[in-house]
Amino acid sequence: MSGTNYYYGDNVNMYGGQGNQGIVKNQGGAGAGQQDPALVAALAELNGLIARLRAQVSAPDAQLLDESLPALSPDAAVPAPERHRALRAIAGIAAAVGAVGQPVAEAVRAITAMVSG
Repeated sequence: MSGTNYYYGDNVNMYGGQGNQGIVKNQGGAGAGQQDPALVAALAELNGLIARLRAQVSAPDAQLLDESLPALSPDAAVPAPERHRALRAIAGIAAAVGAVGQPVAEAVRAITAMVSG
């Protein structure tokens, strides 16, 4: 291994400035961490609808809604299957409560269409 250098970890270069702090980690290639603005807006709207629906459902359903919310955060890097499961759980609750859950069910359908293609 003579003459070969191996570097593990971060490589940080700072040229001038004052009060420099923190490091931005850009892993995952070009475009990583960037989401479609329409999807971000739809997820934010769904979160608001879920908050209103939560007050109108049983305690077990409210708990399932709460458990599903982290997978629907617009800034969370969530694997597609996990997000899909959360959307299905929320859609099931929305369907079960009827007209009260219709806005949530419609928002879930719109988001599912966005992420499915």
